[in-house]
Amino acid sequence: METNGSSGEVKGRLVSVDALRGFDMFWIINGDAPLVFALAKATENEFLNKLLVQFEHVRWVGFRAWDLVMPLFLFIVGVVMPISFNRRLERGQGKGELWRHIIKRVLILWVLGMIAQGNLLEYNLDTLQVYSNTLQAIAAGYLIASVLILYLDVGWQMVTTAVLLLGFWVLMTIVPVPGHGAGMMTEEGNLAIYIDDIVLGRFSDGLTYTWVLSSLGFAGSVMLGAMGGHLLRSKRRDAVKVLGLFAAGVGCLVVGEFWGLLFPIIKHIWTSSMVLYAAGWSFLLLGLFYLVIDVWGFKKWAFFFVVIGMNAIAVYMAVHVFNFKLVGDIFVRGLERFCGNWYVLVREVAALAVVWLILWWMYRKKTFIKI
Repeated sequence: METNGSSGEVKGRLVSVDALRGFDMFWIINGDAPLVFALAKATENEFLNKLLVQFEHVRWVGFRAWDLVMPLFLFIVGVVMPISFNRRLERGQGKGELWRHIIKRVLILWVLGMIAQGNLLEYNLDTLQVYSNTLQAIAAGYLIASVLILYLDVGWQMVTTAVLLLGFWVLMTIVPVPGHGAGMMTEEGNLAIYIDDIVLGRFSDGLTYTWVLSSLGFAGSVMLGAMGGHLLRSKRRDAVKVLGLFAAGVGCLVVGEFWGLLFPIIKHIWTSSMVLYAAGWSFLLLGLFYLVIDVWGFKKWAFFFVVIGMNAIAVYMAVHVFNFKLVGDIFVRGLERFCGNWYVLVREVAALAVVWLILWWMYRKKTFIKI
């Protein structure tokens, strides 16, 4: 992990990608969307109350807006990979040096994931969870995607990504699970959770989210993002890039929806249909951000998100380790008697403001924590 104090890291970047990453991180910072729930409670607005369902995860089958947060994170990692790898190779780095960077990044992400959600800092083997966090899903997807991007051309990358998703579907469908049989997609009995129980054993998180076999799907999410990255770094006209991203988005949504009739959209398992469906929305968001920010040049509105996106991993870890609401309370706790139902919202805004101002200070100082 390193910090960069020069302006070279931001020069020539696609602002839209940083803004989209920051937009996604904004919701991660907010945990279970307390800002939205607090606003709905304070205003008692009927529309907001109806909208709240989109800020809750689907229990099992299906997809809501809140279910997009993690897949979008992996997708954006993929978008950056072809651009970053190509830049390093152009600077004269060999693949051996690049692989040292890749392995280092994977290991750091894995350890950070164990700190954030795996109880590593409890120093207790009885509570340790080895593979249970978004950062580890990124690490797994990033590692597999690195192999494909470095050694295959774009066409074969697309073919291999399809093989990953189809292969996962085949395995989940035909391999029998003791006591449940083949093709079961329930919370209690499916191949992915069975393999987690075998591989992770007592180091499993005990939830219905799956990780080991689902790494094929994580790689699929990252690789679909990489397809967007290949398009953005190409020499095609901006209009072609935008149309390509929108077309890919619609195509993934349609295929994911229809595939879901055979292989249900289940985020907990990271089914192939879910990978495509989430990638569809991710392509559309990337196309929209790229069109508005980098093509039309409307950048000022995105500054709030760019500040977050430039230090995404740092803020992810910070909000998992520290309770910034306690800091925000120092400044707003005296307002409770004046705010009534609005005080919950005031507390959430104060906590967010503390986090953002720290990130803004880092941005002004050109301190970008990278892995």
